[in-house]
Amino acid sequence: MPRKPPTKPRKYASQGRSRATVDALIEATARILVRDGFDKASTNRIAEKAGVSVGSLYQYFPGKEALVTAVTKRHSQELMQVVRGALAQAAALPMEQAVRTLVAAAIEAHRIDPKLHRVLAEQIPRTGRLENTEVLNGETYALFRAYLEAHCDEFRTVDLGLAAFVCVTSIEALTHTAVVHHSESLSDEAFEALVDEATRLVVRYLQ
Repeated sequence: MPRKPPTKPRKYASQGRSRATVDALIEATARILVRDGFDKASTNRIAEKAGVSVGSLYQYFPGKEALVTAVTKRHSQELMQVVRGALAQAAALPMEQAVRTLVAAAIEAHRIDPKLHRVLAEQIPRTGRLENTEVLNGETYALFRAYLEAHCDEFRTVDLGLAAFVCVTSIEALTHTAVVHHSESLSDEAFEALVDEATRLVVRYLQ
């Protein structure tokens, strides 16, 4: 069985200059992934685009798989920041308004560099590194379940863990497919309609 390539950094940047180098390498990796895909990304090309030597790259990362993992982590954090803000905003809202807020936030999150999002969704299995996605999904489920617990008088009796899974997975699948695969053919009015329909789907499921 072939050994999986390492996906953790060799070391973490602690000073300003080294952090700038790491940031440049991560950004260069993201742009090459979007333009050329995983197969054509190489440490030589990444280093060249970042404006650093290959030796400097290898000081921080053992290979391109570790760089892809770093890109995934950064992108996941950007998405999660949007989701956290939406769930905090929705905490005191009645159910329909809260679900609408979460659906709109999911669309906004997927609109953060959607081409990169698509590449990462396709390449994550190649890196053998699913932890970042699992952490992102797990936190979203936990936050939404907390909302359901606080508003359980607004909907039917249901297993809260299962309900959180059904709702969050449905919203994620709908918004991911719409933004990542169909954004160029969908107008703003179409996305508004998607928010309406996805909200109706989740609210009726809960009621």
